[in-house]
Amino acid sequence: MAISLQKGQKIDLHKKDGSQLTNIMVGLGWKEAKQSGGLMGLFKQKVDVDIDASVIMLGANGKIPSKEEVIFFNHKDHPTGCVHHCGDNLVGGTTGGMEDSEQVLVDLTKVPQGVERIVFVVNIYDCVKRKQHFGMVENAYIRIVDKGSGETIASYNLTEDYSGKTSMIVGEIYRHEGGWKFNAVGQPGYEPGIADLVGKYS
Repeated sequence: MAISLQKGQKIDLHKKDGSQLTNIMVGLGWKEAKQSGGLMGLFKQKVDVDIDASVIMLGANGKIPSKEEVIFFNHKDHPTGCVHHCGDNLVGGTTGGMEDSEQVLVDLTKVPQGVERIVFVVNIYDCVKRKQHFGMVENAYIRIVDKGSGETIASYNLTEDYSGKTSMIVGEIYRHEGGWKFNAVGQPGYEPGIADLVGKYS
């Protein structure tokens, strides 16, 4: 059974048999909340919110070693093959039979030694122009899946009210005593785009 994490909770990335997880799939999901509209606000209408999931890889100093360590919809693969972004979902919910809105594949055996943390972030595309924020999204989560068995090891549901926020550090994988751990972060922000998020770590 998958572990349901609370905000700030950290776990070792191990398989059920206790061995270290190496090939994982990180699934991120969300759905647009129905907004009031129509006659006297009595009806609910769905508003499409384009959320982009990205990966920022950091060195021991908390900085991005190079632009190659930023994986997003326009740069889907790290040169080492350690991270692969499976593609952009423009409207949220599930697509193509996937359970998740967007997915990222991570091979921990290929992560460069200089990388200490793999941070998973999301931001709302064109949020300023569209006047959108995370208060318009519900059922957001991140889950860690053992790619070999297909089993979900752990998941973290974001349950707080994030109205007015336009970006989110959802979770991170980091090195610990020769292995890897996952931290359920859930830290909101106001950065409108991936370039603004990257700027925090440059």
